[in-house]
Amino acid sequence: MQMPRPSADILGRRASIVARLRALLPADAVIDDPHETRAYECDGLTAYRCPPLAAVLPRTTEEVAAILGLCHAEGVPVVPRGAGTSLAGGALPTADSVILGVARMNAVLETDYDNRFIRVQTGRTNLSVTGAVEADGFFYAPDPSSQLACAIAGNIAMNSGGAHCLKYGVTTNNLLGVTLVQMDGTVVQIGGPWMDAGGLDLLGLICGSEGQLGVVTEATLRILPKPEGARPVLIGFSANEIAGACVSDIIKAGVLPVAIEFMDRPCIRATEAFAHAGYPDCEALLIVEVEGSDAEIDEQLGLIRQIAARHDPVEFRESQSEEESKKIWLGRKSAFGAMGQINDYMCLDGTIPVSELPRVLRRIGELSREYGLDVANVFHAGDGNMHPLILFDANKPGDLQTCEALGAEILKLCVEVGGCLTGEHGVGIEKRDLMVVQFAPEDLEAQMRVKDVFDPDWLLNPAKVFPLGASETRRAS
Repeated sequence: MQMPRPSADILGRRASIVARLRALLPADAVIDDPHETRAYECDGLTAYRCPPLAAVLPRTTEEVAAILGLCHAEGVPVVPRGAGTSLAGGALPTADSVILGVARMNAVLETDYDNRFIRVQTGRTNLSVTGAVEADGFFYAPDPSSQLACAIAGNIAMNSGGAHCLKYGVTTNNLLGVTLVQMDGTVVQIGGPWMDAGGLDLLGLICGSEGQLGVVTEATLRILPKPEGARPVLIGFSANEIAGACVSDIIKAGVLPVAIEFMDRPCIRATEAFAHAGYPDCEALLIVEVEGSDAEIDEQLGLIRQIAARHDPVEFRESQSEEESKKIWLGRKSAFGAMGQINDYMCLDGTIPVSELPRVLRRIGELSREYGLDVANVFHAGDGNMHPLILFDANKPGDLQTCEALGAEILKLCVEVGGCLTGEHGVGIEKRDLMVVQFAPEDLEAQMRVKDVFDPDWLLNPAKVFPLGASETRRAS
């Protein structure tokens, strides 16, 4: 994956830039030792690494504004970083850039149960937002698989979802307002603790912008009362395509589970060995969860059982206890880690119409055989957000390149059937050069003009999202 050549001028001024950063911030907030900056050389896409010029760890919005103002004056690129869990290279630095990490900005600033919102600093982890309100009967709905570690800042940058997004939506559906620091250090408030703000939908523009427009330091998030009850079922099938057809039929029937998750045999085996969740021995597995009162749950599961029966499932198992439900979800949440114990892999993030699941799963199998690399499938089936895991050997010459070529074909397939390149992982560097597959030149030009308005010097998160040639030309001009 090509990255821009670092600026010799900026590298030559490194000592001066670091000294000016140290003058702005507490002593422990600036990291420039080459051994220590290696901790920031990559994110969850570990195939690509580059130590930054320096890393800074502010604690307040005011410190973020000071950092950006200085970097703007010095012409230094800035790469915003949440928890570094991005699987698309969204926080990959360049050698002449400063990493701005928000990990120390993790406070709860305000909680309002009457109006159902919480305001937090964006370095707070996803799961700890629910942790702050669950004792009072509330929760924060978006639940990425990395929710134990991932930060709200990254969730906003990539518009993250999770297993329960089928019913509750992704980050943009649960984000009410942000404090945004622009590249020149200007602090602006967008949205707030109300259902909808007047004027242009700038909040919708910021959510999913991948650090291209500013650094989000505070977020006002919607919190919801906990449901009366919830119950998952495991449904096993003899083929991926059959499981995909069952998902399509559940959605067409008008049933709205809180989640429908898909796992194929390679993923089932790895996860079962890791988490011992009690999954059935089958080719494909659906985890379908519904919620409500006992009567509502029974009615919904009865409909789902009828639909599943038409597809001849090898097993239909309903959770019988809270402990069993936790084990079912522990297995699914552990899937990526379990696969990582047995193989190097690249995790994709294409999204397709649910009706196309059988076709796309069949074609992924064909592509896997053509390229000679195994593919394990685990994804949010209810909204068609696929996460194929392409298994490869990082120590085998050429395997990474073959993996990337296969990944590109799968993502092109997603666009071909009416889907898109990303559902929640973002574009980053991983899908940057595939943007021309989904968008016409006029579409990309319109998107780049938006960045021109917020970041006219193109200093924020360089070499991400837009094809490298176009973005480098923009920055040079």
